[in-house]
Amino acid sequence: MILIALGANLPTARFGAPAQGLDAALGALGDARLQVAARSRWYRSAPLPPADGPWFVNGVIRVETALSPVALMARLLEVEAAFGRRRGVDGAARPLDLDLLDYRGRIVRRDRDREGPALVLPHPRLGERAFVLAPLLEVAPDWRHPESGAPATALLAAVAATQVVEPLPPAPQRE
Repeated sequence: MILIALGANLPTARFGAPAQGLDAALGALGDARLQVAARSRWYRSAPLPPADGPWFVNGVIRVETALSPVALMARLLEVEAAFGRRRGVDGAARPLDLDLLDYRGRIVRRDRDREGPALVLPHPRLGERAFVLAPLLEVAPDWRHPESGAPATALLAAVAATQVVEPLPPAPQRE
């Protein structure tokens, strides 16, 4: 199982509001030798750590791909850049954030080099983030943390009371 988190709290020049930008990012990822097998609905969440910036829209997808973890991470960074993401300050507002959460249960600790980006799997903070765990449960209800073995339900229960995460209503369908 390969899991990717999507998030945004700034509009994109081309696609508009964060939820529309995330919908467009799904299309861009589908063109990237990835097949989206399942996607969660979008969730609204307060910035973490708490900040005055705009709230985020988040979701999780389960994908299938032949790309290696490093090649997949490189592709995620390319898509982020195409949507106007400039990496720098952790927690800063952004038009798109794509995090590789889990790649078939592998544990990876890789520094950036000529061959590709840095990569840590599973994502080091996924078990502390309700805005990741709530949508993750929609696409992988039986998922367990590859290192601790803790089920996502238990991880979410441990953080849910301290973080605001609300599902967004579905977008109106176009005719």
